[in-house]
Amino acid sequence: MQMDMSTLVPGFNDTVHDSQRVFRALLDALSRPGTIVSIDAALPGNHAMRDALGTRVPLAAFASLLALTDYSTPVYVEREERTLGDALRFHSSAPLTRDRRTAAFAYIDDINDMPPLDAFAQGDPETPEDAATLFIRVPSLTEGEPLAWRGPGIVEQRSVAIAGVTQRFWHERAVLTAQFPCGIDCYLVAGGALVGLPRTTHVEVD
Repeated sequence: MQMDMSTLVPGFNDTVHDSQRVFRALLDALSRPGTIVSIDAALPGNHAMRDALGTRVPLAAFASLLALTDYSTPVYVEREERTLGDALRFHSSAPLTRDRRTAAFAYIDDINDMPPLDAFAQGDPETPEDAATLFIRVPSLTEGEPLAWRGPGIVEQRSVAIAGVTQRFWHERAVLTAQFPCGIDCYLVAGGALVGLPRTTHVEVD
């Protein structure tokens, strides 16, 4: 598919150092599940990227995928979001795929209409690292129904209130959590921030 260069979103100002800063922020988010981590803070001065994205794709999702992907990491982009897909192909050479099972990373624009979690790669006991990592856009990281999160990186429990996450998502994820070390790591993203939801975290749902 030919790229539309007139709408191409710019990449990092400093590819190496910006990628490293974003990568560290992503590790921080997974190591402290439920904590809001600002990707904005890792990208000081990258106004062109923010302005070009506008409200189409959260900055946190784009910058994270830009830092994580390369020619060897197929990316599934829900609804064929051209802005994100073209930018990843141009800046990181990441191939886009419509086969969810082969995707190393996925961007989900609408959690209410997302595929079942078990449609994505979950790894296997010998190679759990082959599971997909999902970036899921949500309306807010603070305005949802509070749920108790427990697991590694959390002292006793943490109350987390992510808006827009469906009961179907939580129940599908609970099934996968029981299959550890297989499973799917997720980032819930809103604007320039995100919350890490690793496969080791247990979320209490009705």
